[in-house]
Formats: sequence, C-alpha cells, structure tokens
Amino acid sequence: MASLSKAGAALTALREDLVGDVFAPGDAGYDEARIVFNAMIDRRPAVIAQCVNEEDVVRAVRFARHLDLPIAVRGGGHSVAGMALNDGGVVVDLRHMRAATVDPAARTVRVAGGATMSELDRASAPHGLATTGGRASTTGVGGYVLGGGTGWLDRSLGLAVDNLLDVELVTADGTRVRANADENPELFWALHGGGGNFGIATSITLKLHPLPAFSIALLLYQPEYGREVVRIYREVIESGPAEASGGVLYVTGPPEEFVPPHLVGKLMCGALVAYAGAEEDLRKTAEPLLALPHEGEIVSAIPYADFQTMFDDPPGMRNHWSAEYLTGLPDELADVFCTCADSLPVQTGTQHVLFPQGGAIAAGPNEYPVPYRDAPWAVHPFGLWEDPADDERCVRWVHGVRDAVRPWSTGATYLNFIGDEGEERVVAGLGAENTARLGAVKRQYDPDNVFRFNHNIKPA
Repeated sequence: MASLSKAGAALTALREDLVGDVFAPGDAGYDEARIVFNAMIDRRPAVIAQCVNEEDVVRAVRFARHLDLPIAVRGGGHSVAGMALNDGGVVVDLRHMRAATVDPAARTVRVAGGATMSELDRASAPHGLATTGGRASTTGVGGYVLGGGTGWLDRSLGLAVDNLLDVELVTADGTRVRANADENPELFWALHGGGGNFGIATSITLKLHPLPAFSIALLLYQPEYGREVVRIYREVIESGPAEASGGVLYVTGPPEEFVPPHLVGKLMCGALVAYAGAEEDLRKTAEPLLALPHEGEIVSAIPYADFQTMFDDPPGMRNHWSAEYLTGLPDELADVFCTCADSLPVQTGTQHVLFPQGGAIAAGPNEYPVPYRDAPWAVHPFGLWEDPADDERCVRWVHGVRDAVRPWSTGATYLNFIGDEGEERVVAGLGAENTARLGAVKRQYDPDNVFRFNHNIKPA
C-alpha cells in the first residue's frame, strides 16, 4: 500500500493529466459515479477515473499500478455481481467512450469500450445492418461480446464472439495491444469468451449482417396453459427456421397497455418469437402459438433497434441471476420448468425464462471457449426486485430453479448470465479443456492478476 503522501501526489497528478473526470470519496458526484445496474452492490472505490480516450485509460492503469491498487473496469455496468466496482481500488470508467462507427461497404462496426448495445444498434440500423447483441439496449458491448454474447439474433447470425474481428486493449502494464486473426492470435482466441481478464478493451470491431426486416410475436397466456405453451413453443422452434428465436417466460403482469387488466400483478406466461424477417413469415412460424387461447398479443414488424429497448430493466432494482444450459427439452423437463413458476416471487420484476439455442449458435466455430454452444435450450432464472425485504425469497427462488433443472444440465453455462458462483462455475463457463490454455494467455498479459474483478482466470 502506498504512503498517504505518495497517494495524494499521484491523485493530484491524475486529476491534472486525465482529460476526463476523477472522483474520490468526498467529491461532489462521487456517489452518483459509483452507482451500477444492480442496486444490491454498494462499494466504495478509492478513485473513479472517467476516461474519454485510450490515453486516459493508459494513465488510469499506470496510476493504479504505481500505487498497487486493484483495478475494476466499468463499461455498461451490467454485471450482476457488480464487477464494475471494487472497494478501495481504482475503477476505470469507460462510459464517456461510446462512439460506434459503421463501415457499410465492409459491413463492420467499430465501437468504443464504453458503448452500449443502443449505440451499436442505432449506428447500424440506417444501413440495414445488425449483429448479435444483448437482450437489453443498456448492456455494455465490451463485457457482453468478450463474455461470449447471446441475444435475439444468435440463432440466425451466431454468437457475438462469432462476429468478433478486432480488439484494441490496454494491458496490465499500460501497454496498448491489438488482437485479431493476424495479430496476437492466441490473445484473440482468449477474448472469444474469456472476458476482461487480459486487459481493458478500448475498441471492438464486429462483423455486421443485412437485416432488411425484423418482427415479433408476443403472446400472453394464463399460467395454467404454461405446459402446453412450452411444448408448442418447442415444436415451433425445433421445426422452424433459424431466423426464429425468443423464449418462453413467466413474469408478474406489468401495468403496460398490452397486458390485460386482469393479468396485471398476477403470474402470467408469455411466448416471444423474435423473427429476423418479415411479419408474414413470422405469422406462419408462430401460427401454432397464435392458435392456442391467449389473453393478449402483439404481432408486428418492428425496427430491431426499437425492439432491443422493450426488455430494458429499470435502474435501481436489485438483481440476482443464474442459468443452466440443457441437453434437451423433454416433456418431464418442460413440466419442471413450469412447476418452478408456481413459486416465482410475484409482485416483483422477476422473470423465469426458457431460451432456445441451435441454428447458427450450434453451427458456429467450436474452437472458442464458449462450451454452452451445443446446448439446444437454456433456463435463465432472472431475479429482479425493489424491496430489500424480498432479497432472501428472490435469491432462494433463483437457486431453487437451478437445482430443479440440474439433472438435465450439460454442465456448461454462460458467464454473462451468472454472478459470483465460485471457481467451478467459471470453469463451467469456459470449458475445462480451455481453462489451462486461457491461464497461459493470462500469465502472458496479466501475470499479477491485476484484472481480477471478473469471472476470473488465474495466471497459469
């Protein structure tokens, strides 16, 4: 630990040298700067460095290393475990680095390290292009992509990492490094799922794809129809085109215009078909779900970038999530999934979600550290609530869902969907065979494990 005089002098120099703002405890704006997506997280960094360019990131990293302070990296701040913050360390805050630049001829987009899905989607849309993004517009692109990246377009366009072309990093010693298929290819491989373990991504370039049309069918059912909804949805997806994605979800009916008054505040079952194509084709695919008695529906063409905002969770909520990736979806498992909904904490924002995989996910490159690629289905218990008094029951429910579906688990998971669940789950999210290889890359680029506020890979 540095002396107080050394730390004070270094902080004064950082305030002078950084183009962006620097916050320390007691500064006006400090408490606002340390708020993250998950309201359960309350940490007090020693310094928050709000960087505006790559040079600022280098300065912030060298400042932290000079004082031997731990570093957390904030992009979108969506980590359910609050990995964008630490206690007593330095936060390298990228939220002012949000540019997204499209090259329509090359069909690529270059996004800065703090960009959210909204910036990426809005920049790509005028060109009729898109790439797989997170299921909320406020998700940070950097953590999302480097963690693997599953979303509404993954069955047709592949996982986000399947579309990764180039990454610019600032490493643990403040060095700038570029990784792509030609430069530092082993690091580039590690960034296909290894997350923020190897440096701070200041720029990411992704492949874009034509998306001339997008449409959705969102159907609402009484919960007693849930088992039939799951079975029909399974057949719609497994017999339908890769353009069809979405999920089955149980939620408490929100007070929205599309929700019938008698379902507001009550448990309801929804089926979402997100379709990378025209409404006419969507209706053909979703016809069996439309034929099932339902209480409400939205079937419409919609700009993809607008749809991305439909499931944005409000800030200031408490969050606890997990996920299990499944060997299949037999009737017995469908029944277990629906039974878990019976104990869903109603009158909260908690969601009980079943996602399809397959399509371009399963057909994608199998050499990357994303071991959940081959699972055809996934269950994602998503605890979301406001009152701290609900902490115990919501967390307990999430763990109960995991326990209930575990007999059908592949053993793999998607790290962006889980919090801090221990070292074994990190290995489950990377693949046992990949872990040693990733550890060797970690040793090369971050031998002191400076970047450890993540799903951590130890230097091997």
